[in-house]
Amino acid sequence: MQSRYAHLDALENQSIYILREAYRKFKRLAMLWSIGKDSTVLLWLARRAFFGHVPFPLVHIDTTYKIASMIEYRDRVVREWNLQLVVGKNEAVLASGVTFPNGLATRVECCSTLKKDALQQLVEQKKYSGLIVGVRRDEEPTRAKERYFSPRSQTMEWDATDQPPEFWNQFKTDFAPGTHVRVHPLLDWTELHIWEYIKRESIPTVSLYYDQGSGKRYRSLGCGPCQAPIKSESKNVDEIIYEIRSGGLKNIAERSGRLQDGKHGLEELRRKGYM
Repeated sequence: MQSRYAHLDALENQSIYILREAYRKFKRLAMLWSIGKDSTVLLWLARRAFFGHVPFPLVHIDTTYKIASMIEYRDRVVREWNLQLVVGKNEAVLASGVTFPNGLATRVECCSTLKKDALQQLVEQKKYSGLIVGVRRDEEPTRAKERYFSPRSQTMEWDATDQPPEFWNQFKTDFAPGTHVRVHPLLDWTELHIWEYIKRESIPTVSLYYDQGSGKRYRSLGCGPCQAPIKSESKNVDEIIYEIRSGGLKNIAERSGRLQDGKHGLEELRRKGYM
């Protein structure tokens, strides 16, 4: 008899395969961890792929604008799971005081300096050749153009029109020296898959994803000044799964609460090296 979780088993096996291939091919490998649901599922998969041990560092880009409960959750999970955490910050920009909402920067400019530039500084400092990222194709249109192994330039810029073909589990993992590669083990997962897997595996998540009684909850997490909750009374994982399956969120973009995205904000950021 086929398991009702057969689709999750197939996704899990594919993601674990990608994770192991990345670890085999890239000597300087790290994983981005935003503390959100997708990258936390990715972290869980990494622990499963390597028998409870994550053999590469987790990179968290700290803008200092995260909601306090997110940082508390991050630090607790790092302790409990014995993880190697590397925190990146763009200290110069933070010290200058020009960040949104109190400085001169727009949301997109702020995101570019505090996230993209901070990540590039860390990659150059640590000499990472590959970064594992919890990107899903269904999350927003520009991410649908990604590959499992996606090359970037030395400055981390992404040319969406020049990506290697990937057919029948044949992946290009050999790139020219100096190429920075993003690895995306969750590409074919959907938001529903993520929550079904969180339920099946009992993965702890940030409480911001659940309605605390106000009739609102966060669907996608970012910086405090640049994210907004959606109207939703889902108070636990089961209720979120029901909400998605029943179409309660079909007219609401998953990242609609991420205010820096704007009309073309995220596409511009991603082409320049954003997560």
